[in-house]
Amino acid sequence: MPEISPIFLTITILIVTLTAFICEWLPVDLTALSVAIVLMLFGLVSPNEGISGFGNSATITVMAMFILSAGITKTGILNIVRDWLIKWGGNHPSRQILVMGGIVGSISAFINNTAVVAIFLPIIEQWSKQTKISISKLLIPLSFSTILGGLITLIGTSTNILASGVAVQLGYPEFTIFQFTKLGLPVFIIGLLYLGFFSPYILPARKPPGGESLSDNYEIKDYVSEMIIPPNSSLIGQTLRGSQIQRKFDLDVLEIIRNDIHFAPPLADKVLSVGDILLVRSSRTNLLNIKDERGVEILADFKFNSNNLEEENNSIQEEKIAEVLILSNSRLIGTTLKDLRFRQRYNATVLAIRRGQELIRERLGKTSLKFGDLLLVQAPKESFIGLQTTRELLVLEEKDREGLRTDKAGIALMIIIGVIAIAGFDLAPILVTSLTGVVLMVITGCLKPGEIYGAVRWDIIFLLAGLIPLGIAMDNSGTNEWLADNLLNIGGNLPGYWILVVFYLATCILTEILSNNAAVVLMIPIAVKVAEIVGLNPLAFMYAVTFAASNSYLAPIGYQTNTMVYAPGGYKFLDYTRVGLPLTICFTFLIPLLIVKLYGIS
Repeated sequence: MPEISPIFLTITILIVTLTAFICEWLPVDLTALSVAIVLMLFGLVSPNEGISGFGNSATITVMAMFILSAGITKTGILNIVRDWLIKWGGNHPSRQILVMGGIVGSISAFINNTAVVAIFLPIIEQWSKQTKISISKLLIPLSFSTILGGLITLIGTSTNILASGVAVQLGYPEFTIFQFTKLGLPVFIIGLLYLGFFSPYILPARKPPGGESLSDNYEIKDYVSEMIIPPNSSLIGQTLRGSQIQRKFDLDVLEIIRNDIHFAPPLADKVLSVGDILLVRSSRTNLLNIKDERGVEILADFKFNSNNLEEENNSIQEEKIAEVLILSNSRLIGTTLKDLRFRQRYNATVLAIRRGQELIRERLGKTSLKFGDLLLVQAPKESFIGLQTTRELLVLEEKDREGLRTDKAGIALMIIIGVIAIAGFDLAPILVTSLTGVVLMVITGCLKPGEIYGAVRWDIIFLLAGLIPLGIAMDNSGTNEWLADNLLNIGGNLPGYWILVVFYLATCILTEILSNNAAVVLMIPIAVKVAEIVGLNPLAFMYAVTFAASNSYLAPIGYQTNTMVYAPGGYKFLDYTRVGLPLTICFTFLIPLLIVKLYGIS
């Protein structure tokens, strides 16, 4: 049997990996981990190289930055910014975007941008209602501003940190904390000006100014009804759990009314009696089925209007409805409400699910949940407090400040400043300062010891740990050099600037279909090899690939913050393209030009 070429084998694994990412056969972190295992099995990397991603300085630094971001969040420092936003934002979309973008972009230069969007999403939603401006005009600019802000420093995004780690693997010095600033700052300013002056006119008002009732927004008029239990019903004397009507008929009981007394969830053990009125969420078909099988009567005089559900909830002490966003690290992803026993676990009922423009109101218990899904939830206030404390779900309303350790805000701020300053003056590597900051956050009480584990985005950590061995395999097998030679055979006669443009554009496309971290791991080694062969500045190519990997503006799926605002903004897929395409085209030519001017190409 002829021996298989390592280059051929590596490229085959690379193609399968890309296909797996695109087709989403598995979660991206599990796909990356599987790649590392396959590389070890085929001998393309040693076992030590295969697990080196877990101990890589980039992976550990990213982990530490997640924890430091949690320290800032838990102490309520960012909530102070809300007052600045209201004070300076005004009532015009352009001014609001410029103020909002300037604030959140500056914060994103030092804090994980996913955390920034999670904090500001509820604030921006309330702000848009107060100023009577459609939230659809604000949320894409919110996401794009955090992306732009993340370009300013090394710690702005995990992509920058990973790029530094790849550079070290290739034999170059690791990036300093402000190494990107000279390039990132003008890019941030140009991007923010574009968003402020053009996006208000490009983005449609998908949601009406001032907002609308949640019942209207989710179109649940025909899905909330009242039914009464007559004397001949088979439900009499049974508990809700025992009757199994919620499971069998895809029905949710929102409340039980008995002698004008309203009973709110939990209702599973409530014994049903003659004359009980049940407020339920169900389709008309299922209502007719339960009427025939269990002998209930549907109240024909139940009048549902745009504020009915909210009024019903106000009649129950401490009962409310709100929207809940599924975050990217949530255990709910890939499972169903039924499998999770969502109602029992959180003492909350899901009335509808919004997925982008798709609205799901039937078979909710059997719908597989995805990152970015927006759940319309009814629950007691205590249940929402519980939902707010989890890092897997985001309740789209401002958090109660009573749960924050505001007395530790000054300490947390000083720790962050110390981490940045010491690394910025090259007194210690960012890996060392960030880990020191983590320990200080716990010692000073800004974070509880158990919170540091929940703060880490383990999906990203496993993604990085799995992809780093792929980069090693491409280098060990000679794949990078082979790809570089073939690319130069096609475009080797192009001027250096245009080669930069080609790599920038290729990385942009790869980021949209894979992930920004995957694009960096795959493209930087090839770009550096091309630069070395033709005698150009390798750093220039590293910067081009790194910035292209983070500048994801064309779709809601290319970058996590884009996905987070997709459903809350009521956007369509092409809304991102309308705003993002001109920005992408501009940056495709502008960023390589700035790199040439600021850092040189030769």
